[in-house]
Amino acid sequence: MTAPTLVLTLHGTRQPAGLAAALALRDAVAARVPGVDVELGWVDIHDTRLDTTLAALGPAVVVPAFLTAGYHVDHDVARAIASTNGRAVAASHLGGDALDAVRDRLLEAGPLGDAVVLAAAGSKRPGAVAEVEASARRLSDAVGRPVLAGFFYSASPTPEEAVAALRARGLADVTVATYALLPGLYQARLAGLDVRAVAEPVGVHPRLVDSIVARYTAARPRAVA
Repeated sequence: MTAPTLVLTLHGTRQPAGLAAALALRDAVAARVPGVDVELGWVDIHDTRLDTTLAALGPAVVVPAFLTAGYHVDHDVARAIASTNGRAVAASHLGGDALDAVRDRLLEAGPLGDAVVLAAAGSKRPGAVAEVEASARRLSDAVGRPVLAGFFYSASPTPEEAVAALRARGLADVTVATYALLPGLYQARLAGLDVRAVAEPVGVHPRLVDSIVARYTAARPRAVA
């Protein structure tokens, strides 16, 4: 029996570096699941969206490569899955499982100062914001520094406000951890912060690949022809 396709689902990007990183992540996942077709599915930006991708496939497992369960996971992915009439199933989103990879990128940026801002996309959904705040607490425990979440949109504080809030507490030497998978326009904004260093996004990282493969493996028995 042919294995269900693994559909690695991402937000989408117009940035060449972001697209290259998405393709590299797909290839890294494919190398871990020989005999399984691995496709990219987009929920925004690109003309070909996830529902169109799934319509051209047989049984599939959709792995939402999102760090929080925001609108795209709860609405776009769910709607695309529903359109397949049970042929495709959804694995759980990555959530805080990518936090070890975020920590590694943070430490790669150099010695830590007094505190860290965890810079994330943001959401109008309180549950998604709460996920980021929980990840900030876990990261604080992991690196032994105060960590404050900062959001690019739809939530507060912003990264700029988070840096200012930490400095108001006497924590002047701040490093920024990037709570994102792929490069994007947000990097120019972070580069403008007056901080010790800004960590790279997760990109292709063994821990991230492990999480994606584990979700596919767990959901695979539910995918039907």
